[in-house]
Amino acid sequence: MTSAAFLARAGQKVLLIEKNKECGGLVNSFTRDGFHFDAGVRALEDAGIIFAMLKDLKIQLEIVESPVSLGIEDEIIHIENLDSLVKYRDLLAKLYPESEDEINGIIKTIRKIMKDMDVLYGIENPVFKDLKSDRNFIFKKLLPWLPKFIFTVGKINRMNMPVEDYLGTIVKNPSLRDIISQHFFKNTPAFFAMSYFSLYLDYFYPKGGVGKLSEALKNKILEYGGEIMTETKIIEVVAEERLVKDQNSNTWKYANLIWAADLKTLYIITRTDGLLPGIRIKAEDAKNRFLKNRGGDSVFSLFIEVDEPPESFRKIANGHFFYTPSRIGLGDTHRGELNNLLNNFDKVEKGEIIAWLDKFTKLNTYEISIPGLKDSGLAPPGKTGIIISLLAEYDLFRLIQKAGWLDEFIKELENRILNIISDSVYPFLKEKTIACFSFSPLSIENRVGSSEGAITGWAFQKFMPVINKIQNSDRSVLTPFPSIYQAGQWVYSPAGVPMSILTGKLAAEKVLKKSDKS
Repeated sequence: MTSAAFLARAGQKVLLIEKNKECGGLVNSFTRDGFHFDAGVRALEDAGIIFAMLKDLKIQLEIVESPVSLGIEDEIIHIENLDSLVKYRDLLAKLYPESEDEINGIIKTIRKIMKDMDVLYGIENPVFKDLKSDRNFIFKKLLPWLPKFIFTVGKINRMNMPVEDYLGTIVKNPSLRDIISQHFFKNTPAFFAMSYFSLYLDYFYPKGGVGKLSEALKNKILEYGGEIMTETKIIEVVAEERLVKDQNSNTWKYANLIWAADLKTLYIITRTDGLLPGIRIKAEDAKNRFLKNRGGDSVFSLFIEVDEPPESFRKIANGHFFYTPSRIGLGDTHRGELNNLLNNFDKVEKGEIIAWLDKFTKLNTYEISIPGLKDSGLAPPGKTGIIISLLAEYDLFRLIQKAGWLDEFIKELENRILNIISDSVYPFLKEKTIACFSFSPLSIENRVGSSEGAITGWAFQKFMPVINKIQNSDRSVLTPFPSIYQAGQWVYSPAGVPMSILTGKLAAEKVLKKSDKS
């Protein structure tokens, strides 16, 4: 959508093709029974990118703050400013008094990284500035910032090890390690994981829901003369003919194509016959690289309609709440034990999986979002919509679906989440629940066509299949195919909404530069 908006503004003839009824993918919202829910991300962080994009496109987006609370068992703190780090330290020290020195070391590291984050996102991203005319920005902001940015990038690269490994070098207490690391996707680079406190302070929420960002971009594309075609799925790309085909055998010719969806899909459906041998070899190498890798963690989300006013929830925590009902931590539950279940699935009894699920849900960390605490108009009067999510393994859901008891498993998972949260932080929740429903990793895969139901692109590993250094982000949008560029969560790691927007702008710039030359 970012690519389409900037290209349409530049006078290009633009067609945006979307497989779903609504644009925006996981940056979307929906309403059910008068309750408003966010389908994907629960809040947004600027990262020096989103606001710069909105300003460049002259989009007025009404926003509110999205304050975060953190809780473990009965201890809950509200993240308000940098001083909240002291409250976080005290919370951890109260729960893990034997690890106070290690906790102090963790807080010291977080403070250092927060300063680095202030540098990294310290100015509006220059990709969204007109550097030819904005001399004031160049000399007063960009040039003084560049040396600090280069120095900070070096720090980021040196802290590129998985957060679990990093914490293993400074924290002996396994429960304390878990309580910090289980917030994040497996093997998240340590720098980005330990910067989470900065992200909590950066969160904002569009009035009307996260989907308002996608709606604003959609309106801007149409305003600039772009076309949008929804409920259209591309099933074939013929690179040599510069042609795409949809599920109804309709075809479109293109001068340039920007693919902003799943990269495995692009390389599977793209025909390379007729291209030069060198291009075909590079395309096949890229295809093999992507198909050997997999998407990162997915999520399971429970959406609940509650006959209880938002004020009852506000007394306990903010509308964006990370809550862990047990200080014990997941330990090996979501790694070794889960892998054993997956590797021996044909021999595992259903009861063993349910027993594992009990442990998994009791020890996990939940992301809880209450849209009505951010915008009071997002639920019927006197009622509250709540979204409870946890990281989930796609392969487990896929195998259970194949075994024929997915609906039963999902109901077991829904009930456990509802019971655990009712027995701990929101004691009135189960009694006041009107209705509930859920999205699984399979739902995400089906809706947005995301491999393994991933929500932030590729799984973290030693050798990433895409660009993963910020200084090289300009190259992340290139493909081996002539006149095809790529953008979105799959083309850079680590990914998120800001990087998806940034790569969208970078891809648009590549097209415009090519057009200028021709």
